[in-house]
Amino acid sequence: MKIGDVAGMVGKGLAAGAVGTAVMTLSSTVEMKLRDREASSAPANAAAKVLGIQPKGKEEKARFAQGVHWAYGTSWGAVRGVIGALGLTGPLAAVTHFGAVWGNELVMLPALDVAPPLREWGATELGVDAFHHGVYAIATSIAFELLDRHSGPRT
Repeated sequence: MKIGDVAGMVGKGLAAGAVGTAVMTLSSTVEMKLRDREASSAPANAAAKVLGIQPKGKEEKARFAQGVHWAYGTSWGAVRGVIGALGLTGPLAAVTHFGAVWGNELVMLPALDVAPPLREWGATELGVDAFHHGVYAIATSIAFELLDRHSGPRT
């Protein structure tokens, strides 16, 4: 595989990551309404901490949180592109992507002290979080494979 082929796979992954983020946004929005809960601020808090910024006011915090959500989900699509470039497809690729994305969250958010340690989450919250990340990984993988299938053979 040539470097251009890998770059193409990463590009398809970014597009697929945006699709996966949209589907995850839908699933989490429905779940939040059903459970009458607020959106998690942990991802935005983590990004603010890493970037050394502090959004002010409710509207700015909400815009920042949305930007982080979309940038993070879309950028993880690049990893799905690399997984595809390595030759993994189908359910194995989706499970690999899920493990990378969700595993990163489970380690990084507590490490940045923006979420409690995993053992304190409780089974329900852990299950809901796994569900949404599973939705993301499956939607991203489906989108990636459709984009890859329709782009023609690699050289």
